[in-house]
Amino acid sequence: MAILPRLPVFLTVASTLRSVLASPASQIPIAPSSDDVDDTPLPIVIWHGLGDTFSAEGLQSVGELAEKVNPGTFIYYVRLDESASNDRTATFYGNVTQQLEKVCDDLASHPILSTAPAVDAVGFSQGGQFLRGYVERCNFPPVRSLLTFGSQHNGIVDYKACSAADWLCKGAMALLHGNTWSSWVQSRLVPAQYFRDPADLDSYLEYSNFLADINNERELKNETYAKNIANLENLVLYVFEDDTTVIPKETAWFEEVNGIEVTPLRARSIYTEDWIGLKTLDRKGGLKFKTTPGDHMQLSDDVLENAFTEFFGPLKKSDNKDDQAPSEL
Repeated sequence: MAILPRLPVFLTVASTLRSVLASPASQIPIAPSSDDVDDTPLPIVIWHGLGDTFSAEGLQSVGELAEKVNPGTFIYYVRLDESASNDRTATFYGNVTQQLEKVCDDLASHPILSTAPAVDAVGFSQGGQFLRGYVERCNFPPVRSLLTFGSQHNGIVDYKACSAADWLCKGAMALLHGNTWSSWVQSRLVPAQYFRDPADLDSYLEYSNFLADINNERELKNETYAKNIANLENLVLYVFEDDTTVIPKETAWFEEVNGIEVTPLRARSIYTEDWIGLKTLDRKGGLKFKTTPGDHMQLSDDVLENAFTEFFGPLKKSDNKDDQAPSEL
């Protein structure tokens, strides 16, 4: 695989167990015991983007590459339905909160994932912020390192994701632009649930079904969200240098873009007041900002292989942290 095929952006016991384990008191640093000599790589959870499916050839090739880099890695592809067609539809239509609850239950009840000491995770496009939501809201099994590629962590104001013949996508975009803040759209249209216009934050804070919550932007903060993000070993945020699909592309770095004014993450309240634990994570060297050439979801094997080599592998893998974080856009 030379280039990852373009992936569109709009890429009861178990529930009880994960709720208990996700409580603040249960969030402890992920570390192997002193007598742990297991060199088995941690499992990897992959969540695709809008318009894609868990069984897509390109996504499967990513898993194959990860297993090649760290032989013996178990790969789990997040799916919202066992039908590939229905899984794709669910990237456009559905309640993200309910979808995330299903994924939390699926991972918590999985015979391999639920018994692992931790997992690593990769989120492509919208799958990135959804996996971050998983870390914040349930996080069992716990995530060690989370890599996101071109994800919409600070929301979107527009998408350029639909091909000429993709009527499913076009229908979703029409709803996004026409009725963004209606309760019907916010509970059914996936991209609308991470739409965020800096020029209309009041509507966003009042009506957003998903992003305003996981970004802890409302007055009442969820302390568990911040504890869980801060407990990550790494959160690696990739921006596509020539991204013309996600608008604005800087959202992948949590940056605020209002017209021509760009506010870096470290100058924003979400960081300075540590609403979701990014400042704490950054202080211990776990927040990484990276760029990769090309348009949205145009990924080379080299970029992926380097990422899997640096951040994934056995639990006891030595952690070679960089002293200096890359500068932001």
